Amino acid sequence: MTDPAPASLPAPPYYAVVFTAVRTAGDNGYRDTDERLFELAAEQPGFLGVDAARGANGLGITVTYWKNEDSVAAWREHAEHALARAYGREHWYASFSLHVAKVERAYGFTRPADV
Repeated sequence: MTDPAPASLPAPPYYAVVFTAVRTAGDNGYRDTDERLFELAAEQPGFLGVDAARGANGLGITVTYWKNEDSVAAWREHAEHALARAYGREHWYASFSLHVAKVERAYGFTRPADV
């Protein structure tokens, strides 16, 4: 297992799609579909990376990063992704919100290993 780390991204500008959701009880096929969607997204033109976290209370945040608005739109229209979104509304999510934002600035920090 690798240590967790933020996505490694190019210099801005690029787009971030922020999906925040509260899950319903039970898996209902979520885990397998989630893994499949991460694999599919990574294969899409314009995909740059992903950051995701889920709390024990069911709240999760997934941020996918895309080269431009066209790549965001293409992922939204991807047939398997569209099916998963529809299934999610019926089975996986008590609530969710989605935000699409253009990233104009970005910076980070990594503690040196010898500190």
